[in-house]
Amino acid sequence: MFNRAVSRLSRKRPPSDTHDSDGSSSSSRQSLKNTAKWAASLENLLEDPEGVKRFREFLKKEFSEENVLFWLACEDFKKTQDKKQMQEKAREIYTTFLSSKASSQVNVEGQSQLNEKILEEPHPLMFQKLQDQIFNLMKYDSYSRFLKSDLFLKHKRTEEEEEDLPDTQTAAKRASRIYNT
Repeated sequence: MFNRAVSRLSRKRPPSDTHDSDGSSSSSRQSLKNTAKWAASLENLLEDPEGVKRFREFLKKEFSEENVLFWLACEDFKKTQDKKQMQEKAREIYTTFLSSKASSQVNVEGQSQLNEKILEEPHPLMFQKLQDQIFNLMKYDSYSRFLKSDLFLKHKRTEEEEEDLPDTQTAAKRASRIYNT
């Protein structure tokens, strides 16, 4: 029985049980960093699926969700290799966000210069200038409001409140492994 307990203790601990030099759990530090990363830059926010989700929620309330949806569609478009698929995606971006009849039209300079003819010969960076305009619009307008919004601040508070929970749970699990052999 003693050997079983020792072998359990000597097993390599999962990353969730590792601790930093100050004694705090690495996993809690990792989760806490979400809102800190989002607040550091719009780029960080857009790289995190949870950040995009929260930002979209905010933009919906501001009636400007189409901006982030356009930006995401352009990112996806740039990764497309197949020419036929690229044509389909280019047409979809054009009809959804850029045409005069678009259902979720974005407000960018130069969209009037785009016409369906250029969609026949798409290239990965064909929407780049328009995407950059939308990025800057979000960065200097809605992103700063997002960081001050109740939605962001509540999420940040929740992360801060949950920071200590993993430490307590991890210690309890370790204690139960030792004493419940």
